Amino acid sequence: MSYEDIIHLPHHVSAKRAPMSIYDRAAQFAPFAALTGHDAIIRETARQVDAPIELTESRREELNRQLQMLSDRIEETPQVVITHYIPDDRKPGGAYVLTTAHLKKIDDYAHALILTDGTGIDVDTVIQVEFVDEW
Repeated sequence: MSYEDIIHLPHHVSAKRAPMSIYDRAAQFAPFAALTGHDAIIRETARQVDAPIELTESRREELNRQLQMLSDRIEETPQVVITHYIPDDRKPGGAYVLTTAHLKKIDDYAHALILTDGTGIDVDTVIQVEFVDEW
């Protein structure tokens, strides 16, 4: 196909519309994201989560002894570092986190450790308690 008949014609410039900016012209050739959200889904799938650890019987007994010691000294609002599991909202699994705070009470009915800021930590998710205060 030959364009000899139109190649030398003058370039048309609209009298009604302003010329397109170089940035708008370049945007016409920007990549099109046909799969909107695909990258976010890939990142979410690749995000690592931990499975909950099943404590051995001896470790569970040691944890119960530590909780009893805390209960005996609860009026002192001891400062503790609690390692506990938080389930993930989006996928099976979760993460272990360290929480450092002063313990207000141990709620036997709710089976929770209540911190001075009002936060409750389910005792079943706790795998370790470390005492910060000198006893």
